Amino acid sequence: MTLRAEVEQRARGRCEYCQSLSRYSTQTFALEHILPKSAGGKTSFDNLGLACQGCNNHKYNKTHAPDPATNHVVSLFHPRQNAWEEHFAWDASFERIVGLTSTGRATVEALQLNRDELINLRRLLYAAGEHPPAVKETDL
Repeated sequence: MTLRAEVEQRARGRCEYCQSLSRYSTQTFALEHILPKSAGGKTSFDNLGLACQGCNNHKYNKTHAPDPATNHVVSLFHPRQNAWEEHFAWDASFERIVGLTSTGRATVEALQLNRDELINLRRLLYAAGEHPPAVKETDL
């Protein structure tokens, strides 16, 4: 199995930030360096995450961003060290991601996890019974 296939399998075919499913994307998802190469990050299974192009582009080489509630600079969500459900939740309509912690709020803003096109896609996928993605106990 290739490194890409292993990362995609671990992520269950979804962006590890906004939770978008790769099968509904018009662009191939990126293997994103969680710790950027520019900061010494390696191209290794433990440092790669699956990211949609939007999240990958907005994250770029960021590892920290301000929490909009406090303006304190905090670490962004780290898919290998943090559990998604501890830092994020869906709003009542399952269209928007809500940051539950300073890391969650900073990541929502920095990566723009509620981009208009994502909200539109989530709305359609929810109506089709394909959203939100199921959470498995192994995700927690």
